[in-house]
Amino acid sequence: MSILDRYLSEEFARNLLFIAACFISLFLIIDFFEKIRMFLSNRAAFGQMASYFLFRIPMIVAQILPAAVLLSSLITCGNLSRHSEIAAMKANGISLYRISAPILIIAASVCLSVFLLSESVTPPANERAEHILRIDVQKRQSPGSFKQDQIWYRGEKGIYNFRLFDAQRNRLQGITVHYMDREMNLIMRLDAQWGEWQEDHWLFHNLLITRFRTGEFPTLSIIGQQVVDLPEKPSDFKIVQKSADVMGYFELKRYIRKLQSEGYDATRYIVDLQGKIAFPLVSIILAVIGICFSLRSERSGGIAHGIGAGLVIGFSYWLVHAFGISLGRSGALPPLIAAWFGNILFGAASVWMLLRIRT
Repeated sequence: MSILDRYLSEEFARNLLFIAACFISLFLIIDFFEKIRMFLSNRAAFGQMASYFLFRIPMIVAQILPAAVLLSSLITCGNLSRHSEIAAMKANGISLYRISAPILIIAASVCLSVFLLSESVTPPANERAEHILRIDVQKRQSPGSFKQDQIWYRGEKGIYNFRLFDAQRNRLQGITVHYMDREMNLIMRLDAQWGEWQEDHWLFHNLLITRFRTGEFPTLSIIGQQVVDLPEKPSDFKIVQKSADVMGYFELKRYIRKLQSEGYDATRYIVDLQGKIAFPLVSIILAVIGICFSLRSERSGGIAHGIGAGLVIGFSYWLVHAFGISLGRSGALPPLIAAWFGNILFGAASVWMLLRIRT
C-alpha cells in the first residue's frame, strides 16, 4: 500500500501545485491591471511594484488553497476513474475509503498550512504590502499606528487614542483626545465614551473635558453629548485601524479579551475569530465533495459533469459562509454557529455523499 499511497499522493500533489500556481497567477494578473494606473501615475519603481505583489502572495495562497484542493481532488480521482485505475484497485479488494485516504491526509495538511500561514506569515506580509503602497508609492505620511490593541493617531488638533473603531458604522469607542499647543504642552484633554459620524461631523457622547491652564488647577466639564470639531473623517482612521482579516488568530483573541475586559461589544470580532478556524477546515470538506463527484461513474469517470457539479457545490460554500458571517456580525446568530454554519451544512452533505458511494 505504500507504493499506491505514494502514487496517489504524487498525482494529487502535482495537480494541487499546478492549480494553485494558476490561481495565484490569475489573482496577480487581475490585481496588476487594477493597480497599474495608480502605479504609473505615482511613478512607482519596478522594485516597488514587484515587492508589493510579492508580499501579496501569502494572502492569495491562503484564500485559494481550498478551491485548489477541490479541483485537484476532482481531476485526480476523475482521471483515475476514467483510466479504470479505480476499478483495478477495487478488484484487488481496496475500498474507495482507503483510496481516498492519501488525498484526505494532504487536504488535512493544507488545512494546517492555511492556519499557520494566516497566523504567522500573512499579517506581517499584508502590513508590508500596505506600507509599500501607501508610504513608498503614494508618498503618504503614516498618521498613526495600531499598538497595544489601540489606535494612536496624530491629527491636526493633537494626539488621538481610540479603544475601538467600527469601520462599518463609523463609530469610535473609548475616545481620548490630547490637545497640544505649538510647544507640545497639554492644554486640554477630551474623554468620551463613544462617538459617531453624523452629517459630516463627529458627535461625541458622555464627555469629560479637562482644561489645563498655566498656574491654575485643571478644570473639569461633564457633557452629555457635543459636536466635536475634528478635521479627520472616518476614512482617515480606516488607514490606521487593523482589521480582523490582517490579524492572526492569537492576536485577535488578545484584542477580543481586551475589548471585553473594558466592557465593549466584541461580537463582530468573535465571529471573525471563529471564522479563522472554520475556513481552513473547508479544505477537507471540499476534498470529500470532489472525490464523491468524480467517482460517481467509475467507467467513464464523468469528469466534465463531475467538475461542473463539484464546482457549483464547492464554490457555493463561500456564499453560505459569507452569509453566516454577516448574520453573526449583525447579531442575528450566535458567533459560534454563524462562523461554522457553512462547515456544518456542507460537512453533513459531504459525509452523506461519501456514505452513498459504492465502496
